[in-house]
Amino acid sequence: MNVPLILSDTDTTVGFLSQDAAKLDRAKRRPADKPYITVYPSFAAFSGAGRVPRSRRRLVRRSRRRSFILPNGRSFRIVFDPRHLLLLRRMGWAYSSSANLSGRPYDEAYARSVADIVVEPLGSPKAPSTILALGKRRVRKIR
Repeated sequence: MNVPLILSDTDTTVGFLSQDAAKLDRAKRRPADKPYITVYPSFAAFSGAGRVPRSRRRLVRRSRRRSFILPNGRSFRIVFDPRHLLLLRRMGWAYSSSANLSGRPYDEAYARSVADIVVEPLGSPKAPSTILALGKRRVRKIR
């Protein structure tokens, strides 16, 4: 199965999107055991992917530009940006990561060279999403 690596202006920053985590690992040159954030176009698409603790559901529903780590270790973000949604609705879901080498600053020339598809126009890199780890008793800010 040939899954493309897409370079696009996402809801948070310029990033890579793909349904193949191994392809993202190669492009970013990072360890394969490090998980990616899975982005979904809606809560309906996310519904089978995990279970948000009951006490944190309102926080998740009302959040924008935030990623969450569930108690089972899976991470996700629901996208509300209209431009990014056009792509995600067609894909259904995707692994998301910033468009740079692991631990390095953004380099547009490198990102274009490893991407299979480039969605124009590309914006400038912005601050990444906040990541919150959801527990039954507390919420921890990871980033």
